[in-house]
Amino acid sequence: MMNKKDFSIVCIGAGNVATHLAQALQQKGFHLSQIYSRTQESAQALAQTLGCAWTTCLEQVDEHADLYIVSVKDSVLETVISQLAHCNPDALYLHTAGSMPMEVWKGKFKNYGVAYPMQTFSKQREVNFEEVPFFLEANSPQNLSLLQEIAGSLSPKVYEASSEQRKYLHIAAVFACNFSNHMYAICQHLLQAHQLPFESMLPLIDETARKVHELSPVEAQTGPARRYDKNVINRHLNMLEEEPKLAEIYRLLSEHIHLYETTNH
Repeated sequence: MMNKKDFSIVCIGAGNVATHLAQALQQKGFHLSQIYSRTQESAQALAQTLGCAWTTCLEQVDEHADLYIVSVKDSVLETVISQLAHCNPDALYLHTAGSMPMEVWKGKFKNYGVAYPMQTFSKQREVNFEEVPFFLEANSPQNLSLLQEIAGSLSPKVYEASSEQRKYLHIAAVFACNFSNHMYAICQHLLQAHQLPFESMLPLIDETARKVHELSPVEAQTGPARRYDKNVINRHLNMLEEEPKLAEIYRLLSEHIHLYETTNH
């Protein structure tokens, strides 16, 4: 078992994922030696929270760390990786992206992998990492074992997943989280337009989320689309005729709910 205090970690990135992950690792006794972010404000803010060094220059990233965790936008991941060539060749290198393959590391470093924490992260909200599932991949059994020890210190929910499997985890999470949240935004828009409080929907939102702990999503589905009540559906579509994009979303979702209802029974 590793000595956490002597195991030096550099976080490349200071966004939502990096912020929560770095704080959680420090709380579990790991040594965070440095934070990199392209903006001084983000790098300095996270580093001050952790009491560690920071930099906005990839060439100045600590060369002697044991673990480098890269949590940056997918679009710049490979560019960032290419600028870490001066760092410890024996260290373990990880990225945390759901949709990027492990192979982005191949040919760059000898020890590498992926640690994908499947959760929605916002800097202003605390996250209980014991409830966060981690999906891991590494380029060797030894590196996977080390990665399992690190992730396992944060959460009991640690799984292996290939790059191909992780792509589908990511797209499924987009439907479950990002698209669902956008439905709340549409809900708020419709309510505010008619001087109604969004908070009145919170019990409904909470109960909908609770139900899928006990029922499958198909079993938990209710509403006019499941019944395919054309009278109600058409009335709603007429109400949305001044917002054709919302009407189209409503129509497509209603048709898809009805399709699931007819094909799963």
